[in-house]
Amino acid sequence: MVLLLSSFPSMKLAVIISPNWKDYAQKYLEDCLASLRLSDFQDFKIYLIDNETSNESFSYLKAKAPEAKIITLEKNEGFAGGNNAALKEVLENNFEYVFLLNMDALVSPNCLGELINCADSNLKIGALQPRIMLWPEKDLINSLGNETHFLGFGFCRAYREKYNDIDKSIKEVVYVSGAGMLLRTEALKEIGIFDEELWMYNEDQDLSLRLALAGWENCILPKAEMFHKYEFSRSINKYYWMDRNRIIVILKSYKIITLILILPAFIIMEIGHIFFSLAGGWFKEKLRVWFYFLKFSSWVYIFKARLDIQSKRKINDRLFTKNFVGKIWYQEIADWKLRLANPFFNIYWIVVRFIMFW
Repeated sequence: MVLLLSSFPSMKLAVIISPNWKDYAQKYLEDCLASLRLSDFQDFKIYLIDNETSNESFSYLKAKAPEAKIITLEKNEGFAGGNNAALKEVLENNFEYVFLLNMDALVSPNCLGELINCADSNLKIGALQPRIMLWPEKDLINSLGNETHFLGFGFCRAYREKYNDIDKSIKEVVYVSGAGMLLRTEALKEIGIFDEELWMYNEDQDLSLRLALAGWENCILPKAEMFHKYEFSRSINKYYWMDRNRIIVILKSYKIITLILILPAFIIMEIGHIFFSLAGGWFKEKLRVWFYFLKFSSWVYIFKARLDIQSKRKINDRLFTKNFVGKIWYQEIADWKLRLANPFFNIYWIVVRFIMFW
């Protein structure tokens, strides 16, 4: 069931705050809302999604955010399904843009206005990310745009590095962070919204890559600033979603010949993942990933999703993968095994890129 509260006049921007679940709103919502209320740009409407709603959670959201449109969902639909419930409503109205904002994040006063002005000046931009800094370590970077490894792993660029503010110009990135992303509704109407099969993790990567394949640009605007109360979750369950979803994303995105060429590297990575999962205590989750791909229904979904994405493709794989990387550098998962594997996979990707002409 979806419950929508009150109609409103058309505005330039919709702000969707990431779905509430359990006590998320009690932990994070007040600071997030306070930052939005101090924004220099005020031509926006706030949407709040309440996953697995209750009378208590609904009442809390209504009291804390009387200006918001609240969408209640009976089940926990995850990040993808929760945001989609609001995105469908947004796309039916006359918004030019939608800004997805994590509930555990805060925007600087300049953030929304800078993003809107930038997107207005470049109609090729489909997705635009502000510079995301950590909170309370406000001098350290959370994300300067995100990287994609050719085997589908996604990670934050410049994570926990000091920010050098010499160059604040807009830059193209592989994909933008779901913690704070401005999306052009025209682009979403063309390529679709989040893939709900992913449920959580890699949805932002998948959406950005679909935008890129359809000819849109994913960019970061460093002079637009926000902060994220980021914690790298070490939940065992997280590894299932991240590992499964990164494989789904590459299966949907690459041309067949690219998939064939990267298959040897993929197999080697899977073997390495056995040892990584055993050492990390998530081997059962790795088995769940493999079992997912043994189901006929999974391949029916992948085949249909792939057909849809490839039918909207406007660029070849050489252009699509121009900024993909062959090594992973992310402090939260760095260990000696990864440091040993990185040179091999990096050289492998250099060779593939050298021969890629399709």
